[in-house]
Amino acid sequence: MLSPVIPVSLESLLGEVARARAEGYRFVTITCVELDAASVDLLYHFDRNLDLRHLRLTVPKETILPSISPLIFAAFLVENEIQDLFGLGFHGLAIDYRRTLYLDGDVKDAPFCRYRVVNQVREGEEEAP
Repeated sequence: MLSPVIPVSLESLLGEVARARAEGYRFVTITCVELDAASVDLLYHFDRNLDLRHLRLTVPKETILPSISPLIFAAFLVENEIQDLFGLGFHGLAIDYRRTLYLDGDVKDAPFCRYRVVNQVREGEEEAP
């Protein structure tokens, strides 16, 4: 039997994560997959007694994503890893390593992306040092 993959939007992501947690699912990890030059898929994986549930979020690469770490603290590690390796951004991270979790120095490219990611500072936000 295939595990259900539930499509979510940016607006519904945190609610679906909270629902999975309330239903007794534990957070496993997040998988990030580059779809093309402009977009990525993020799959949020949860488990309850070997019953898997996945949330799928498809977004443009320049989207600043909401962190689920305020709901599930352990998620800060994989979200920081995705920032380092795919160049995506998360807001509201419990601990934000600002693209230095695994990579030293000033890293301009995302090593797991075939296409270059351009990070833009949104109006009213500060640029990460």
